[in-house]
Amino acid sequence: MEAPYRTILKMPVAITSYEDAGQRILKAASQGLGWYVCVANVHMCMETFDIPEFKTVVNNADLVVPDGVPLVWALKALGEKTATQVRGSDLLLHLCRESEKSGIPIGLYGGTPDSLNDFRKFLKNEYSDLKITFSYSPPFRELTQEEQEKYVREIRASGCSILFVGIGCPKQEKWMAGHRDKIPCVMIGVGAAFDFFSGRKKHAPRWMQKAGLEWLFRLASDPRRLWKRYLKHNPRFIYYFGKQYIRYRFGRNEKV
Repeated sequence: MEAPYRTILKMPVAITSYEDAGQRILKAASQGLGWYVCVANVHMCMETFDIPEFKTVVNNADLVVPDGVPLVWALKALGEKTATQVRGSDLLLHLCRESEKSGIPIGLYGGTPDSLNDFRKFLKNEYSDLKITFSYSPPFRELTQEEQEKYVREIRASGCSILFVGIGCPKQEKWMAGHRDKIPCVMIGVGAAFDFFSGRKKHAPRWMQKAGLEWLFRLASDPRRLWKRYLKHNPRFIYYFGKQYIRYRFGRNEKV
């Protein structure tokens, strides 16, 4: 059974929790299904809003979870009072813990060689019995067809049932969508999670996460890379979601 969802702008977002999302993912993984899961924030929402091709990628995902607090606020504003945040990094730990208990093998695809190695050490320290049957840091360039086919063969041969993909949005979502029919496992886009858990990037304090200010912490940590993204997307998200909320609240039918 599919998770209930609500559409924010042009992106359907699941009304779920760590336990519910985890159960759905683990069930699909145990059945060898080719799934992909998008971990959504305002950036992804606006990329979906702006780019029809990316909208198709995200809307075809098997599960889209609300990683960003603003999306949870939006869900609640649209009447989904039980909506809760499902942060990608916390979902990753939840799934690793449950995979260790149930013996489900996992794989890692993304990061740099150093961050990936340190992330593996972190996981083995936290979950000593966790089966990590595949890990690879792809080069920061377009892969050749031969390379793509080689990695697919290696992932399939590894037997991993859950594959964490950390190559950044929107690249990782496009990669997962392009490989769903080729790799019989659940792929989850986790962005920079490998860097966070390897200690190369810092998590925002919990109070900032809960207050919806994680974006501000990340901006302060990496302003040169992120300022254009937040300047472009955040004000526009507020504007267009405001129009959606008015339509919901007062029953108007104008398009966003």
